[in-house]
Amino acid sequence: MLFSTFMMALVSVVAGTLIACVLGCLPGLHIYNVMGFLVLWMLQGSLALPDVCFVAAMTGMVVGWAVMNTIPSMLLGTPDESALFTVLPGQKYLMAGRGYEGTMLTSVGTLAGAYFLLLVVAPCATKFLPISQLVLKGHMHWVLWIIITFMIMSEWPKGGNRGRAGWLKFFDAWKTLLAGLATFLLAGFLGFVLQTASPLSHDIAFQNIMPAFVGLFAVPWCLLNIISAADVPPQRLCKSLDLNGDILLRSVWSGGLGGGIAAYFPVVTGGVGGMLAGHACAQRDERIFIMGQGVSKFIYYVGSFMLLFVPGLYLTRGGGAQLLTRLYAPNGMSDYYLVLGCIAISAGISYLMVSPLSRLTLHLIGKFNYRTVSIFALVLIVAMVAWLTGWVGLFIALVATGIGLLPVLFGSRRLNCLGVLLLPIACSMSGFSPAIARFLGLD
Repeated sequence: MLFSTFMMALVSVVAGTLIACVLGCLPGLHIYNVMGFLVLWMLQGSLALPDVCFVAAMTGMVVGWAVMNTIPSMLLGTPDESALFTVLPGQKYLMAGRGYEGTMLTSVGTLAGAYFLLLVVAPCATKFLPISQLVLKGHMHWVLWIIITFMIMSEWPKGGNRGRAGWLKFFDAWKTLLAGLATFLLAGFLGFVLQTASPLSHDIAFQNIMPAFVGLFAVPWCLLNIISAADVPPQRLCKSLDLNGDILLRSVWSGGLGGGIAAYFPVVTGGVGGMLAGHACAQRDERIFIMGQGVSKFIYYVGSFMLLFVPGLYLTRGGGAQLLTRLYAPNGMSDYYLVLGCIAISAGISYLMVSPLSRLTLHLIGKFNYRTVSIFALVLIVAMVAWLTGWVGLFIALVATGIGLLPVLFGSRRLNCLGVLLLPIACSMSGFSPAIARFLGLD
């Protein structure tokens, strides 16, 4: 009986990992959307899986995607909300013909994040995290407001050198800040609507934020690539990476801090955690920055999923954990050990697949230009939104796309789009939501 359970878990985590690795190479696609299909099919009775298979498969999907979505982020220019490096050192690597090297650096960071999570965080989690949650749970609302304030304040006025008239220079300096504020507030209003009076039907309410995220992050990048995609220079395949212990440890320090903040605090994503850690650690080396983003991504996605299984904590953080709780409630050390084992197996398999899938992606880039790939990605994600949420979901994605284009057009931070989660959740945790909903006519 024990052996058969082990084999079911092994087969399920391998299958989930392989599915996530393949889908993780597609630009604009998020694994939570695919996991949403799995949960929906099980809720409808179209698919039946034993609990151990369901947990193992979901874990494999989260881990595989956390490792593999490095490829589209680095090579195809369609990041999710946690990927900062595509517009910073990573894109410089790509345009210098070193995209493969950048991808492998990030994947080394994800592997380092796996070691850090399993060997450092996991053994201490059962003892310290339940205590910290008791101490901090009454303070999460003001911590979240501080993070929001810092995020907005860091969008400091830029420019101020264009135009002769004083008001033209003023507008040039403040347009990025004003665009950032507008993006945050509009996204926050959209979040209030979706969380207070969602137009989606109740049977897919657990995916009500999905079309908004697609419109805020995926569609604008696809449109930008279609309109103004540049030719990617030939890419070199490096045989080794210029790394040492100092670079690795500093990457784990900065990335672990950012990912840990994002995993532990509610609705703080990897991008916000990475921004906070970047200001705190001030690492300047491009290799440390790229590897640190790999560490941060892994800790954010996988660490937040793992928190659901920590005995005495059972903290629901991130979309993967929220989807899992629709059908399963973890309980006890056996579930915790199951997830830790699945994370280890999936991380190893995913890391080994990064190099061949990166080479395959580079081969396809050489045959098809950015515009073709971006058009394919746009059609794919629009079809997925339509299939899962219907015409209402497409309308939500269209509205969100208009908001998501503001940072692209005015050069402000795309992180401001996370107001769709940060603002309504912060207001809800502070007790303001009922009054705001009445004021907006949403109650």
